[in-house]
Amino acid sequence: MAGRIPNEFIDDLVARTDIVELIDHFVPLKRAGREYKACCPFHSEKTPSFTVSADKQFYHCFGCGAHGTVLGFLMEYQHMEFVEAVEELAHRAGLAVPREGGGGPAPARHDDGPLFDIMEEAARYFRGQLRQAPKAIDYLKERGVNGQTAARFGVGYAPPGWDGFVGTLGGDSRRRELAVEAGLANSKDGGRAYDRFRDRVIFPIRDRRGRIVGFGGRIVGDGEPKYLNSPETPIFHKGREVYGLHEARQANRSLERLVLVEGYMDVVTLAQHGILYATANLGTAATTEQIEALFKTAPELVFCFDGDDAGRRAAWRALENALPRMQEGRQARFAFLPEGEDPDSLVRARGAAAFEALLDASSTLSGFLLDGLAAKTNLATPDGRAHLVDLARPYIAHLPRGALRRVVVDNLAERCRMAGPELERVLRDGVPGEDMRASNFRTPRHSKKTPMRNLVTLLLRHPELAVHVPERQAVRDLPVAGAAVLHAMLEFLEASPKVSMGVMMEHFRDTETGIFLDRIARAMAPEPADFDPQADFKGALARLMDEQQIQPLRQKIKAGTASEDELKQYQRALATAKGLVSEGE
Repeated sequence: MAGRIPNEFIDDLVARTDIVELIDHFVPLKRAGREYKACCPFHSEKTPSFTVSADKQFYHCFGCGAHGTVLGFLMEYQHMEFVEAVEELAHRAGLAVPREGGGGPAPARHDDGPLFDIMEEAARYFRGQLRQAPKAIDYLKERGVNGQTAARFGVGYAPPGWDGFVGTLGGDSRRRELAVEAGLANSKDGGRAYDRFRDRVIFPIRDRRGRIVGFGGRIVGDGEPKYLNSPETPIFHKGREVYGLHEARQANRSLERLVLVEGYMDVVTLAQHGILYATANLGTAATTEQIEALFKTAPELVFCFDGDDAGRRAAWRALENALPRMQEGRQARFAFLPEGEDPDSLVRARGAAAFEALLDASSTLSGFLLDGLAAKTNLATPDGRAHLVDLARPYIAHLPRGALRRVVVDNLAERCRMAGPELERVLRDGVPGEDMRASNFRTPRHSKKTPMRNLVTLLLRHPELAVHVPERQAVRDLPVAGAAVLHAMLEFLEASPKVSMGVMMEHFRDTETGIFLDRIARAMAPEPADFDPQADFKGALARLMDEQQIQPLRQKIKAGTASEDELKQYQRALATAKGLVSEGE
């Protein structure tokens, strides 16, 4: 496991990256005053509401609320994980990504480039061999795959023999070591390498950035195993990657649906028939990482399995792994194939419309979950209905709060002949910790515009305003919500006074302060052309001091209970507040 990327490197990387240049590479921008605009790439619109600020190093859509930094854009638009986005920016900047050392995780690989290079070299070799292999070409034709589709997926062929690809490496010991490390070859006693893939149609497996990280091989003719994957390597982890996801994204960047099937040939044949949103899970149960990667690409995911007992068990495992990932806006469905059919055979025999009709008629997650649990009990009896509640409780506990959870609970209440509020109370019994869910951090629709919230918003947009805060320590001690956030921002800006909004957002990513700032950013509205942020900031700071310091001390003075120190504190606070207001004017 790689070590942690230092925050200082991330801050510097975000600061040196031109967000306008990066986003313009994907979404053409037009200048609009000091900012740039475009129609939002994250929702459909006719009038541009997507703005990019070079000064703030931040993008924000006033239509759908999408917002973030250069890293956030890569994560949302290119569907990258955080570390992938950092590595992509570093690559663009010509920098190596450092890792913190120390105990715990193993030292990081600083350069996997040679492994990716040899995978590309192997892919070219396999494609070249396919052109010379009539047996493999005939196999693909029998499965209905033409040359255009084979080229789209980079399909190749590994010839029989022990040293087909290895033989192309000559006596270069380093390249042979890389072939073994990349899973292209195995090593015998004595260090002699031989090909892993032999007499197989080869399917390159790409990560979300389009890099080849592994291969799958389907044997031509009889033999076992029918399918053979690359082993786990430094660049390939079977539980993380999804076959066909990169190709689906290339075919349509605005995917509304993905279907997860079980085999490479299923994905390729479905694409041959115009279904360009099929993916496969590399022969394992669908993992939470794979499901999250799919949901980051499309809001609807259909799991497609065989209709036999093995397929039902695989679907149930997929359901269990999908439950914690069911955020607002996501939909999971479960489709089961007729006996003796797979997606490949069904689409070839009946056509794309029949396969898509099967997907359209698939079971919803809530229906599949409760139907499966209800089959284990007798709903005609009170004890059976109580048993269903007990069976459903741990599954519902894994669902994030939101519309889907309400649908499941309402459906369960109807089946168990209970009122919704009563069922909610029953479900809470014995399920601690629900109040700790991330839903508690959601932004309320209408947030009160307090002086503290105004200060945080202004400081986020205009970090240079930090110089107008007289005492950082006094801010931290204020007994008001948001004081800790404002103090953290001031502390960061004291050490880095000239950072942009984007750098500050990335610095606090995945912290309590970052969650608060994300809520603020999501609710931002455009500032009027004649808006004076400095005057507004000083006015908000003066009002905050008046509410939290001056008024309580004034009450003590009136009551005759103020100490000598409190009288001096009152005079200082009053002078500071008056000074702020007069400066703001």
